[in-house]
Amino acid sequence: MSLPLHTKNPHAIFSDIQRFARQGKLKEALTILDYCDQQGIPVNPTTFSSLLRACVESKSLTHECVYLECIAERQCDFRSKTLQGGTFDLFRNEGIGVELNVYSFSCMIKSFAGATAFRQGLKAHALLIKNGLVDSSILRTSLIDMYFKCGKIKLARLMFEEIVERDVVVWGAMIAGFGHNRLQREALEYLRWMRREGICPNSVIMTTILPVIGEVGAWKLGREVHAYVVKTKSYSKQVFIQSALIDMYCKCGDMASGRQVFYASTERNAVSWTALMSGYVSNGRLDQALRSIAWMQQEGFRPDVVTVATVLPVCAELRALRQGKEIHSYAVKNGFLPNVSIATSLMVMYSKCGNLDYSFKLFDGMDARNVISWTAMIDSYVENGCLHEAVGVFRSMQLSKHRPDSVAMARILSICGELRVLKLGKEIHGQILKKDFESIPFVSAEIIKMYGKFGAISKAKLAFKAIPAKGSMAWTAIIEAYGYNDLYQDAINLFHQMQSDGFIPNHYTFKAVLSICERAELADDACLIFNLMSRRYRIKASNEHYSSIIELLNRVGRTEDAQRFIQMRSASP
Repeated sequence: MSLPLHTKNPHAIFSDIQRFARQGKLKEALTILDYCDQQGIPVNPTTFSSLLRACVESKSLTHECVYLECIAERQCDFRSKTLQGGTFDLFRNEGIGVELNVYSFSCMIKSFAGATAFRQGLKAHALLIKNGLVDSSILRTSLIDMYFKCGKIKLARLMFEEIVERDVVVWGAMIAGFGHNRLQREALEYLRWMRREGICPNSVIMTTILPVIGEVGAWKLGREVHAYVVKTKSYSKQVFIQSALIDMYCKCGDMASGRQVFYASTERNAVSWTALMSGYVSNGRLDQALRSIAWMQQEGFRPDVVTVATVLPVCAELRALRQGKEIHSYAVKNGFLPNVSIATSLMVMYSKCGNLDYSFKLFDGMDARNVISWTAMIDSYVENGCLHEAVGVFRSMQLSKHRPDSVAMARILSICGELRVLKLGKEIHGQILKKDFESIPFVSAEIIKMYGKFGAISKAKLAFKAIPAKGSMAWTAIIEAYGYNDLYQDAINLFHQMQSDGFIPNHYTFKAVLSICERAELADDACLIFNLMSRRYRIKASNEHYSSIIELLNRVGRTEDAQRFIQMRSASP
């Protein structure tokens, strides 16, 4: 190397690594690779391939594979491109004298799992059978993990059923796999099956199953797991298990128990503090979530990237601009920017606080944008009433390498309806049909509402009838479409038809129907619908629901009835 590494550009560094690899100088090549990893320089697939080939040809796979695998975990390009390409052939090539053992296969299968390279994983499975290694418990567990990460649930189950003696690691792979694929019920079922087999869960399974329990709200089972943790004294002292317990209780709505676990912990860290903050957020206690970041620092713990990402939406909702700016300053000082997720959260926070210039500066300064950041910029303009500018951002997004997804399409449909831009709306509708987004409930709902706002009620009806599986979103949208066109009684009739067809109206459906009753001055219908909401469907009335009916009753001269609803709102917790 003629120049010091820090003076070279990445391409020159990659050339050095590849040259040393070709010369068989692995120590020098890996030293430069380590430098790249420490400096955060992503290594391209060609460079990784040359290193792997050098490792294989030197027959020193065992040591170097460990090192390369560690760095590969942080190099997504390597996993998604190199492993799906020619790397498999290096492992398959037995003619060069490389020993195909349990360890080399487990490294390879783990990499295929990370890259969701299903076809390569199947080839590896076949090669295991060919070499008589398929009976290894380690490799079978690796295959289960790989099939789950590739979304092949049935194959993972078949692999599990072939194992006669199942240890806690195999059970853990199944439970984690179901959790990864959001099959929470199956994860809980296998946990119970494991206990019936007399196998006790380890700490890894505990941290896997507690989030699953929280997601399904299985509070009673969560208490049982907590009791097991307390009984197993070594687990009760582990911070990550304590954090998982806090998260579980908060997701189950038991904030008191979550706080109790937190304050009973002898050891805390940024993860446990973030779990508590997230719990406050999910239970609507935003002020306490915001105060927690100050309390956390008073205890000597520094907020990490996840903590900052958790608290920024709180600042946005509370319109807490001063605290948001302080967190922005902290993020810059600690090198959290240009993290796309943090930058996007800051954009949303500033836009909700009415500071659109800051949102645009953050967006304009992004080196690596993604679909979410583009959509956030569109939302920022919409939040501040700049609809034409939002359309301009959408047009720029279409010209970028990030094509609009279903969320961005739904946003722009809503804007088209507000601006009454029928030509653009039809264009977006065509793109939605081309991309098969029309089956997504919130997209189809926006199509119906858009045509309703244009006064094209016949097109809104056609869009509604084209939905094969109608849900509450579609029904609410068509009711709103009729309301936009002053077809108030038809909208009320559709609401009753929705119920008679077996569909359950939600909070938003009642908001739309009560708003229509208010505009049409249908006081009797409004009172009946309000009672239906609270008594039959057990939906708690919001301020918007109360405001609609109180305003309506006052307008038609039924002040005593309006006063009764005012008292009901005051008494509501």
